[in-house]
Amino acid sequence: MRRITRRDSLRTLASLSGLGSVGAALREANAATPASGTTQRITRYEIVPVRVPMHERIRDVFAEAYRKQGIFRDYYDSTLVKLYTDEGLVGVGDALLNVEDSLGSVPRAEAICKKLVGHSPWEFLLDDSLGGILMAVYDLVGQASGLPVSRLFAPKPRKRIVQTWWSQCLPPDVMASEAKLGYELGYRVHKVKARPFEDAIEQAEAITSAVPPGFRIWADANWTLYSVGRAIEFAERLSRFPQYFAIESPCHRASVEHYRQLKDGMPIAVAEHIPDDPMPFIREGLLGALVVGGPIGKTMVQRALMAEVTGVPLWVEHSIITGVAQVFQAHQTAAFPGVEYAISITHVTQDDLMIEPFEMKNGRYEVPTKPGLGVHFDDEAVDKYRIA
Repeated sequence: MRRITRRDSLRTLASLSGLGSVGAALREANAATPASGTTQRITRYEIVPVRVPMHERIRDVFAEAYRKQGIFRDYYDSTLVKLYTDEGLVGVGDALLNVEDSLGSVPRAEAICKKLVGHSPWEFLLDDSLGGILMAVYDLVGQASGLPVSRLFAPKPRKRIVQTWWSQCLPPDVMASEAKLGYELGYRVHKVKARPFEDAIEQAEAITSAVPPGFRIWADANWTLYSVGRAIEFAERLSRFPQYFAIESPCHRASVEHYRQLKDGMPIAVAEHIPDDPMPFIREGLLGALVVGGPIGKTMVQRALMAEVTGVPLWVEHSIITGVAQVFQAHQTAAFPGVEYAISITHVTQDDLMIEPFEMKNGRYEVPTKPGLGVHFDDEAVDKYRIA
């Protein structure tokens, strides 16, 4: 990895202050927007809390894996949002980006939506304080401007992105069947959870025997390996399987010293959740990728531009539970060259709550090109899983 120079840093600062191609994309959208689109106002909103059970094929074994980690549930909650305008447009989103997201609680979502009423959706672009409700704002702006959401972030987004398959730490035979299913559905990259209560090598043997050699896998340890020595030993064992190309979060995420010690001893790439100050990790070439969650507005744009300038790619998992969040994340992934993979978990739930299927072909998802997000809630499914 090349050394980051002062010129690179200045380029980064210039991009972040002016938001680079994002500004150009928004100017393009504004120029293309009919007058009525720029004067529209949000008139009302609808908030629908839902609880979707884990998919029946893995519900029991998945819930058991969670119980071993002190998590007691066999479902995922979401807070779906619809924003309505006086021009008759409807924007959709999911206020709950992840299970710990405080902005996504129903009371917080209600408070945020109340502040939007009477205002133009254009006023809130890049506003991190909206949490997942920002998806619905972008959906409205895209529809009003006649552009897909990806074009609101970049003039020439990619047509297709690499979406990853995902598995919790499950018994080897189940991991193998899940990997095989992912491959059959068109996925070619698989993120798997590694935990002490399952033998990761047995899992690796089962998975790699169930899928072709081109199926690529990385293991997420979520800091459960603790020490540098254990992390190196674990990576060496996994490196026996050529399909395993990376390990995520082997040591404490904020410890630069740990990752310095790992740098020359790891036989496979290392990824980590983005720390508060990522630059020491980037300057010293300690990481092969940065994993990022929310926020999804200005913060996400800054991180994506940083990745593009520094050459350290992002693996994005800010919107993971519902289909609408998954598609918004795909639009952002398409917009920014610095984003390498998008990660979501809708395939482990019983329903993604969308009309349009999320279809993979040869490892890639084709991002919708219709105005806005290009997808719609399946109202029957939403009503089925609505929490009274």
